[in-house]
Amino acid sequence: MPSQPPTVAELLAALEELSRSRADRVLRLRGRLPVPDATSGGPGGADGFEPFELLIFRGFSSSVSHPTAFDPDQPALPESAVIETAELLQAPLNPAAEQRLAGPGPVQEFLSPERWQPA
Repeated sequence: MPSQPPTVAELLAALEELSRSRADRVLRLRGRLPVPDATSGGPGGADGFEPFELLIFRGFSSSVSHPTAFDPDQPALPESAVIETAELLQAPLNPAAEQRLAGPGPVQEFLSPERWQPA
């Protein structure tokens, strides 16, 4: 019987765990979140979704595009989030000279500890 893919919460928890031992890496996730009320004419797209960006560093997830719950035990993304790509970056981040080490690619690729190692 095939196993179920991980939930968003399980996926984030696994990636956060991997990041704890790699203080020299930041994982950036990009995707789409459902707009709470797509009929309100807000910033979301016509498809009812808006883009998000999430960074995972030293065991914690931080959204750079949306507010998150104050409780660190709550997942930073809802189950309805669609994670489209992941990129592994050199830490500390320098916006003027960002160093991409891997990706963009499917987030599942980064569930392997080997993927977080230097090339």
